[in-house]
Parts: sequence; C-alpha cells; structure tokens
Amino acid sequence: MIKSKRYIIFSAQMIAVAVLTFIDQLIKKLAVTHLMGKEDIVLIKNFIGLSYAENTGAAFSAFSDSTMLLSIITLILLAGGVIFLFMGRIKGKILNTCAVLILAGGAGNLIDRFAQGYVVDYIKTLFIDFPVFNFADILVVVGCFVVMGYLIYDIIREEKQKKKEKTDGNS
Repeated sequence: MIKSKRYIIFSAQMIAVAVLTFIDQLIKKLAVTHLMGKEDIVLIKNFIGLSYAENTGAAFSAFSDSTMLLSIITLILLAGGVIFLFMGRIKGKILNTCAVLILAGGAGNLIDRFAQGYVVDYIKTLFIDFPVFNFADILVVVGCFVVMGYLIYDIIREEKQKKKEKTDGNS
C-alpha cells in the first residue's frame, strides 16, 4: 500500500511538472510569434512589460554561449531531482511542491537550449534595470526561495526547541 501511494504521488508530481513545462513552452511560443522582431510592449507603466530576448547563458546571462555545458548540468540536476522524488527522499508537501516547480522550470529552459541553442525570455521589469526573464525562471526562483525560507524557518524552530529542552531540563 505504501509503495502504491508513493507511485501515485510521484505520478501526480510528474504530471504537474509536465503541465507547468507545457505552459512555459506555450508562453514562449506566443512570445516568439508576437514579440520577436517587434517593439517592447508595456503592460503596466513603469512596472512590467514584454520584450523578446534570446539568452545563451544562465541566470543574468552568466555563462553566455555555454549552452552545451549548461544543458548537461541541467540534465544531470533534473535527473537527480526526478530520482529523489521517485525514491520519496524529499519530505513534506512544501519541499515536494518546490521540487516540482524547480524541475518544471529547469525542464522548460532545457527544452529551449536543446531545440534552439538559447532560452527565450520575454518578461521585462521597468522599475529596475534587470535582465529579461521567463515563466520557467520564475518557477525555479520561487521554488528555490521557498526552500531557503523553509530551511531557515526549520533551523530557527530547531534552535528554539533545543533552548526549550535545556530550560526544561534545568528546572
């Protein structure tokens, strides 16, 4: 029973990864169709707009023109993430959800790198000078930030528990 429940959860996670990756690819296809070679579009004045960009690097265009290296690293990390999910090594709903977000974002950008040799970016912030990014990037960043927040919360909780145990033991 426990194994079948794990397989059901893993299947649901992989379906979620596939759906989010599909959404990412659909949005990128729309960006190519409606933004490539055209002027930027302002969605909210002085806040956010749409602008077509091709990124051959990683975040903030780091490692530009290193598409093959980035693809290999991403593929290895994605495989590791899928294995961890399959084996049930990631504990808790929050961390599992974050893993799904990170895997979907990584997969979306990996598809671009394999298919085109670059990642299609299209979201442009207008209130700060920031690189153009995409939905897959948002998935990865949100997943990573929530993991970091969760881990910080967990460390603080454990420290409070240790202090409480010490004071309870001294009473």
